Amino acid sequence: MAIVENVTGENITVNHNVNIFPEKSRSPKTPQNRQSTAKQPRIDLGDAPEISTFFDRTSELSTLKQGILENRTRLISILGLSGSGKSAIALQLIQHIQYEFDCIIWRTLRNALPLQTLQTDIIKFLSEQQETELPYLINYLRSYRCLIVLDDVQTIFSSQQLAGNYQPGYENYGTLFKQIAESSHNSCLVLLSWEKPREIAALEGDRKKCQTLQLNGLGEPAREIFIEKGLAESEKWSGLIEFYKGNPLWLNTVAAAIKDLFSGKVAKFLSYDSLVLGDLEYLLHQHFQRLSDSEKQVMPWLANQMKAVEISKKPALLELSPSEFLKAVESLRRRLLIEKVEKGDRTIFTLQAAIAEYIKTHIL
Repeated sequence: MAIVENVTGENITVNHNVNIFPEKSRSPKTPQNRQSTAKQPRIDLGDAPEISTFFDRTSELSTLKQGILENRTRLISILGLSGSGKSAIALQLIQHIQYEFDCIIWRTLRNALPLQTLQTDIIKFLSEQQETELPYLINYLRSYRCLIVLDDVQTIFSSQQLAGNYQPGYENYGTLFKQIAESSHNSCLVLLSWEKPREIAALEGDRKKCQTLQLNGLGEPAREIFIEKGLAESEKWSGLIEFYKGNPLWLNTVAAAIKDLFSGKVAKFLSYDSLVLGDLEYLLHQHFQRLSDSEKQVMPWLANQMKAVEISKKPALLELSPSEFLKAVESLRRRLLIEKVEKGDRTIFTLQAAIAEYIKTHIL
C-alpha cells in the first residue's frame, strides 16, 4: 500500500484490486457529470510506484489522451531515460481517462517477469467476474476496454547487445506487442521503457496500431525542485536545468547534493570541473552497462566532439565497419543516449552535457 498525491492535491491509497480514484461526494443538487454517472472501472495499481510530486506535462498528456481516446491507438510506448518521469505521467494519464475503461492494471517487469507468469496474473485480475477464464489475453482485450501499463520494459532486453534484443526466452514479448498492435480491439497497452522495442519502429506508421512518446525533460517547471530544496541564486537555475536536460530525478539528485555540500549555493557547485556526482554517476552507469561493444566505441568518440556532428562517414579512428557504425548509432538513438538535431538540410548528432561529462570522467 502507498500514499500518492493526485492532481487535486488529495492523498489517495494505492492498493490491489480496488478503485483508487473514488467519486467525490456531491450535493443532490449538483448536476451529474461524466465521473458521477460513468460505470466505475476495476483498477489494480499494485505495482505502480509512489509518486508524491507531479510536474506540468500538459502537452504530453494531451498527446497521450488524443492517441488513446481519439485515435484509439492500441500500443503506446512512453520512452525516457531513468528519472525522466515516465511513471509519473502514466499515473496522471490514468486519472484523466480512467472512466473510459472497464479495467485498468499496472504491472512492472523490473525483475524480468516471464510472459506466461505475467499473462496468468493479468488474466486472473481481468476474469474476476467470470465463471471460467478465457484462454488468451487478447480475448479479454476484445471483450472489455482494458488499459494495461507495463513498467520497466527495458529489463526484458539483453545487456551488451544492440538495443531491443530480447533476453533468451523473452522473445514472446515481441510477439505479444505485435499482436496487440495489429489485432482489432478497443483496449490499449502502454509500455514504459528506457529503450524502444524493435517491433515498434515497423508499426509506428499506423497511428491506430502504435504511437511513441519520447519524454523530454522539464523546462521552467523544474524550478519547483530547486524551490523545494531551498537552493539560492535562482538566476543560475536555468543553467542547471539545461545541463541536466530537465530530468526530474537527476535535478533532484544534484539539488540535494548542492544543498548538503554547498549550503544551497549553486555558483560554488558550478565552479567544480565535474558536475556528475556519486548518485548521478550510479544512475548513468545503469544505462552504460547495457551498451554493446560497438556502442561503447561510438559514445567516447561523440563525447570528444566539440560540437554536433554528421554521421555521413564513419570516423576513421573507430575500429568498426560502416555498417557496424550505423547500427551502433541507431541503437544509441533507441536508447535515447544521443540526440538528433535538424539544422537546415543537415542532420547532426550530439550528447547531453551530463552524459558527455560522465563518459569523459569514467570511460575515456
